[in-house]
Amino acid sequence: MSGLSARDIGHRVVVRHRLPGGQSTDVIGVLQGYDAGWLVVRHSDSTLHRVRLQDVSAAKRIPPMPLRPVDVEQLFLTTALGRPAVETSYVGQWLLRASDGWTGRANSLLPAGDPEMPISEALKLAEAFYTDRGLQSLALVRLESPAAQELGQLGWVDARPEQADVQVMHTTLDLVNASPDFEVTISDKPDAAWYEAAFEDAPPAAAPAVMEGAPKAAFASVELDGRVVAVGRGSMTGHWLGVDAVRVDPEYRRRGLATAILQGLARWSGQLGGRRSYLEVVEDNKPAMTTYTNLGYATAYRYRYLTNQPSS
Repeated sequence: MSGLSARDIGHRVVVRHRLPGGQSTDVIGVLQGYDAGWLVVRHSDSTLHRVRLQDVSAAKRIPPMPLRPVDVEQLFLTTALGRPAVETSYVGQWLLRASDGWTGRANSLLPAGDPEMPISEALKLAEAFYTDRGLQSLALVRLESPAAQELGQLGWVDARPEQADVQVMHTTLDLVNASPDFEVTISDKPDAAWYEAAFEDAPPAAAPAVMEGAPKAAFASVELDGRVVAVGRGSMTGHWLGVDAVRVDPEYRRRGLATAILQGLARWSGQLGGRRSYLEVVEDNKPAMTTYTNLGYATAYRYRYLTNQPSS
């Protein structure tokens, strides 16, 4: 007997059923299939459990997996580990990153933890680090954090006042790892077709080192009409899946391809012990914000870049 129907597909359920030896067990996850005498339940680790309807003793829909509170400080550092820069150095626990100037994240100070010296002295070392490399001194700071306030008091100002805030969003894989509507290919190394789809022009020289530098990364792609039209990158840091570099060819947008890329990466991560996911998005990117919100992502914090060298 089952208290479920095909109308419950896509919802989180609990199913009690009998095993071949006669004992009972429960499986909890998202109902993915209901037909031909079988239930298919997708667990949070992406494993599919097929249960015969005749073996079900009780089943019901349950509330979605709630988003647990985020340790913002831990996530702030996790985002840096998921996409390491070409060159890194430390001032105490503060992280200095440089990658030939490509992307703010890979060329900025991350003031996480204790610099183990007065902040004014730590900033002088950071300034020297970037000056030696011909780069603008940047610091990636969480809005309203103590570090943001302290740097502001020392004369650091908004480096990109014309740009919107960046949101760091998070969710649980249980909300993201549904079966994609498109076939998603996952590779441990990107090929030329992946890079061609990821960038409008030729990739910057530092891109391969930054993209491929994480210890555990995956590169997702969808091919339609004989070419790669959607891509994304995933990286594992502990139980966190970081997602970035999601791009869909303009001719193929509004078809759910970005959603498919995220779902494919979530299923890859779940098999490796992934439980939660984060990504970053500029706040005024409304299409991306809509896609991510529909997948259950919520804002953990916002950040901006500060500098002691404002543009003239």
